[in-house]
Amino acid sequence: MRIVVIGNGMVGHKLLEQLAAEGLESLEVTVLCEESRPAYDRVHLSEFFSGKTADQLSLVAPGFFEQHGNLLLRLNARATQIDSAAKTVTVSTGETLAYDKLVLATGSFPFVPPVPGKDRPGCLVYRTIEDLEAIAAAGRTSKIGVVVGGGLLGLEAAKALKDMGLATHVVEFAPRLMAVQVDDGGGRILRRKIEQLGVCVHTGKNTVDIVDGETCRHRMKFADGGFLETDVILFSAGIRPRDELARQAGLAMGERGGIVVDECCRTSDPDIYAIGECALYQNRIYGLVAPGYQMAAVVAAQLAGAAEAPKFTGADMSTKLKLMGVDVASIGDAHGATKGSLTYSFIDERQQVYKKLVVSECGKYVLGGVLVGEAEDYGTLLQMMLNRLPLPERPESLILPALDGAAKPGLGVGALPDAAQVCSCNNVTKGAICAAVDGGCTTLGALKSCTKAATSCGGCAPLVTQILKHELSARGVAVSNHLCEHFPYSRQELYHLVRVGRIKSFDELLGMHGKGRGCDICKPVVGSILASCWNEHVLKPRHAKLQDSNDYYLANIQKDGTYSVVPRVPGGEITPDGLIAIGAVAKKYGLYTKITGGQRIDLFGAQVHQLPVIWKELIDAGFESGHAYGKAVRTVKSCVGSTWCRYGVQDSVGLAIEIENRYRGIRSPHKLKFAVSGCTRECAEAQSKDVGVIATEKGWNLYVCGNGGMKPRHADLLAGDLDKDTLVKYIDRFLMFYVRTADRLQRTSVWLENLEGGLDYLRQVVCEDKLGIAAELEAEMRHLVDTYECEWKKAVEDPATLRRFRTFVNSESGDNRVVFVQERGQIRPATDEERNLAHNAFDKEAA
Repeated sequence: MRIVVIGNGMVGHKLLEQLAAEGLESLEVTVLCEESRPAYDRVHLSEFFSGKTADQLSLVAPGFFEQHGNLLLRLNARATQIDSAAKTVTVSTGETLAYDKLVLATGSFPFVPPVPGKDRPGCLVYRTIEDLEAIAAAGRTSKIGVVVGGGLLGLEAAKALKDMGLATHVVEFAPRLMAVQVDDGGGRILRRKIEQLGVCVHTGKNTVDIVDGETCRHRMKFADGGFLETDVILFSAGIRPRDELARQAGLAMGERGGIVVDECCRTSDPDIYAIGECALYQNRIYGLVAPGYQMAAVVAAQLAGAAEAPKFTGADMSTKLKLMGVDVASIGDAHGATKGSLTYSFIDERQQVYKKLVVSECGKYVLGGVLVGEAEDYGTLLQMMLNRLPLPERPESLILPALDGAAKPGLGVGALPDAAQVCSCNNVTKGAICAAVDGGCTTLGALKSCTKAATSCGGCAPLVTQILKHELSARGVAVSNHLCEHFPYSRQELYHLVRVGRIKSFDELLGMHGKGRGCDICKPVVGSILASCWNEHVLKPRHAKLQDSNDYYLANIQKDGTYSVVPRVPGGEITPDGLIAIGAVAKKYGLYTKITGGQRIDLFGAQVHQLPVIWKELIDAGFESGHAYGKAVRTVKSCVGSTWCRYGVQDSVGLAIEIENRYRGIRSPHKLKFAVSGCTRECAEAQSKDVGVIATEKGWNLYVCGNGGMKPRHADLLAGDLDKDTLVKYIDRFLMFYVRTADRLQRTSVWLENLEGGLDYLRQVVCEDKLGIAAELEAEMRHLVDTYECEWKKAVEDPATLRRFRTFVNSESGDNRVVFVQERGQIRPATDEERNLAHNAFDKEAA
């Protein structure tokens, strides 16, 4: 079967993923994409201005089209005509493609009001990456920006302008922001919160003309006689379906546009389907990505010839968003349009929170709601509405704040049917989550990997967690978080026992809270906790026995039993004398040298007895331990920044050195890597680090919880445009909160994936001090910074510690059976065959 898909947006690509998952090799699928790049994430498009690249926004998994040879993607290929009688599509390149089935996934285009002057230079739209690149270019020469449109996309566009440092205005024709989603009460609170963020809001304004300005490039004239001057204008006043091809082909159209489809997403031509924002089902366009994904699943099943193909019967348009940092949610019949509906409202103007609950005339069921300023109740209210669950005796208690420590009535997840849709972005039901639990998933992170629930917008994560806990409990699964058989506590609990009890040794902790003698699991963990709390030297007699091999010798053991030595090079900056000193040491002791990915120099091939003398020479040359051997802060990679680079906007090297010298050697549940980039070109790869810092024109953006390795993860933006003092304060809090709460050997990326509340909760703890522990976290970090000592220097200066560094307990000599061979002008460990030959020769000589 020959299938042509017109459009490669989010919904079009979801269709391809569904077809690939079906394994339908007999299908020959050609995808026409008029853009120069394949599908990307339009939902998170504003993150482009926070440093995300087009490649990072891509939805196409590496090698996707190569792995599925029957899927052909044609970029820069615009469909110009459909001949439904001949079953052909004409392409902008001039060629004609034949099809058996055609899928229209053409999406929508931004509506620009027919205002004189709308086509002036600097009047732009907010839709594609190319649009964003044009906005960024215009922003570099502008001071003031205006967004026409105060809906979801308009406020996203306003955030983009503000992120670029422009004085930002929003002009809205309706009497309130987000008129479709929120009512007057919610709109009033939303406006106040947006204005407090520095955005000027103008509602009830009808733009009638755009002319030359006196102080800016443009003057916007309003119907009421007023005006507003600006350098850049972004039109984000809604969308219109891309239906021109269907209209020209004679397909049935809606009165106000849109391609009419049935419950199978078929158009009036049974061989042509339409999905996403171009499709009109029962006189409604569904402008969210989740309904589009449902349509894609329906069409994929139709094309696969499924015996029981799902049907599209409409979709819930409830939505929860964070707009410019403000929580906004709209559920079901938010405006109470249902006949006989009753309304409960709660407003807290001091905290700027607005909540509205719409219930049925009988008072038993939720019909809708509005949440502004606080949206924690969204998941509960949404599931009660979707599954028609009965309300508590006092429905208002669902939106009123809990008083005197009383618990709010929650959703009994056990009452949810298996068919209840928990994650609308990825169409994950409660039944799918339960099946994943049956399959062995016992953590939120595992559920995310298995089902994809909570991996897109993340709004369903609290509900997914509730279901997970309920299902584990119902199955009688006791998920033990005990560290090992010697401690009936998690790592987090042990940390608090050590901190609160001011416990200073393993033996003391074991005597008070454990049993037995300890093991290779609990000893290193407790050793790390003690170091994180009190910062005593890890080779102090009472701590040395807790360390693993690398920490015990303050160096990394290699495959041949020798060790590597990595001196700290803060920020990657090193003087010629420093380079010469490292080279001299390597030459003197015959070591292999390698530049590391963290901009340091690694020296390989040292035997145990050589370590202290090598350290001593490096210390005398001004170096110290780089802690490459420890679960600790290791490197802070940097680019040259504004000091040398013509694109740099801040001194990235200077900040990297300052940060590395502040956090050097701090012990944590797992290794920590940092980077600082001097501009959004990101040469230091900060968005792949546990802590990444990227310079902006106004300060620094802080990214957290990224990593490379076997499962790479892009870091998340925690806060933007920070001054240096605030940046350091937030890093202090983030690191100590991670040290307090992470599990054993848990990277920051996995920790965040399993953190209840995710990034939003982390931001509240670190930036807003939700838990009231910010001062404690900062004080704990201050203690670690103030008590830092170079571990190499401490070892070299202590005769008792030096006695540990011997290859043989009864000899001062080294191991002459360690064999190296020369390769590319340096040593390398011998292979097994080479080593055997050398040993045989040595034995013969000795004989």
